[in-house]
Amino acid sequence: MNAVTTTESTALAQRGMGFDLSPQNFEQAMTFSKYLAESEMVPKQYRGRPGDCLIAMQWGHEIGLKPLQALQSIAPVNGKPNLYGDAGKAMLLAAGCEIEEDDTAIIRATGTARCKITRPGRRPVERTFSIEDAKTAQLWGKAGPWTTSPYRQMAWRAFWFAARDAAADLLRGMGGKEEADDLVRSKDMGPADEVKPEPTPYPAEQFAANLPKWREVIQGARKTADDLIAFTESRNPNTPMTEEQKATLRGIKPVKNAAATDVTPKNEAAAPTADPGPAITFAQVSDKLHAAKDVDSLNLAADLVSQVPDTQQQAELNALYEQRLGELERQ
Repeated sequence: MNAVTTTESTALAQRGMGFDLSPQNFEQAMTFSKYLAESEMVPKQYRGRPGDCLIAMQWGHEIGLKPLQALQSIAPVNGKPNLYGDAGKAMLLAAGCEIEEDDTAIIRATGTARCKITRPGRRPVERTFSIEDAKTAQLWGKAGPWTTSPYRQMAWRAFWFAARDAAADLLRGMGGKEEADDLVRSKDMGPADEVKPEPTPYPAEQFAANLPKWREVIQGARKTADDLIAFTESRNPNTPMTEEQKATLRGIKPVKNAAATDVTPKNEAAAPTADPGPAITFAQVSDKLHAAKDVDSLNLAADLVSQVPDTQQQAELNALYEQRLGELERQ
């Protein structure tokens, strides 16, 4: 019994750790991957994904990592495997590399992270990453680790720059997850298409209701038909006038004021006339703006603003117009 136990112990000792679940063929690898995908002891990105577990184990085998080490050390980012920084350092140290890097306190004081990697028999490789570099790369102040631990992130950047330049063969071309996460950007879908409502003709009932007011404005030569059309459509861009409605307005002609015609005989001096005063007052326009029940009535009242002689009063009336327009559009 003792001889058997001794023999088994010797065999286990010769095999190293003695208990190794590393698969020896594809079937074993698939079975192992299924067990791993159902386990709570693997990172979330591998749970329920036996295929990903299998690929990660293969990647680990190629860079010298055991299956469980591979799952803990390799993370996919945009479909590409990347190493966590701790695993990258462990691989370089296992290969005899010396890693010299600044503490975060020094990085904070100098504003620059530095990392120097020396491989046996080779010249040292030193790389840096500064706050200015982070700002140029639009990383400084970025939400996430660059906000909570910016100097640590700078240290990782300097390390991965040096590691890739000094030991690309040891890393088998893998990059660092800390870097890969920074490169992830939301896909640019371009500017959103603006969906404009389908225009509808200016309501016939509303046109008929406003026509008497518009006729008065056109006949009084205060506005032309085209002025009214342009003004109305600018205020109601989704309800343009029909061609028939436009033709109706254009058919209205200004009426000449016979009283304004000079009928004084040439040989007689014209009798002095009293100053007629302003055609319309600030108070009159203000009352019309306040009394307007809809946007069209408000626009007609706004046409009178230019007839008020005082420019300061015109500015006040324009401000009142904008206020009333907002009130009516919210109704």
